[in-house]
Amino acid sequence: MMNIKDIHKSLSKELDNKRYIHTEGVAYTAACMAMKWGVNVNDAFIAGLLHDCAKGMSDKERLAYCKEKKISVTEVEKSNPGLLHAKVGAHLSKVKYGVEDDNILSAITYHTTGKCDMNLLEQIIFIADYIEPNRMPLPEIDEIRREAFDDIDVCTWHIYKNTLAHLYANTKALDPATEKAFEFYCEKTGR
Repeated sequence: MMNIKDIHKSLSKELDNKRYIHTEGVAYTAACMAMKWGVNVNDAFIAGLLHDCAKGMSDKERLAYCKEKKISVTEVEKSNPGLLHAKVGAHLSKVKYGVEDDNILSAITYHTTGKCDMNLLEQIIFIADYIEPNRMPLPEIDEIRREAFDDIDVCTWHIYKNTLAHLYANTKALDPATEKAFEFYCEKTGR
């Protein structure tokens, strides 16, 4: 795998400044959460650092990349190719940055939509992307940040609840996996 210093250098050239600052915020937040939840800190940091590595690509470039690399694209992703940055990012993390750990690649793949029954690393990246300190203030963010270190499942549920409310209100394309995962975490947390 490429060393962290070289990954930083590459990302700082490929991402705009705002996205790069967000990326570093996710990496450090993920590392802190990993310490709390007993997950490998280096894995969390790497997954956080690379989670948006495909954000510098345009929607057209992401769609073309998926076609070229034979990465499956759902109908929802075709109508909202921005969602593809997660799948493309996982693929780039493997082929460009040399990440071979399936847990890291899965955390990158699912950091946007999440999925049912995420493992701790997947949850950490999903949450860190939402709560990192450089994010614009979101509804109930202080409570969600506390939950990230108190009850990771409730935190995951809370993020889904707020995200779905936002998507429903703004009639954005919704990945069915997101709704299914929300239902899973409703049941898991009894909410």
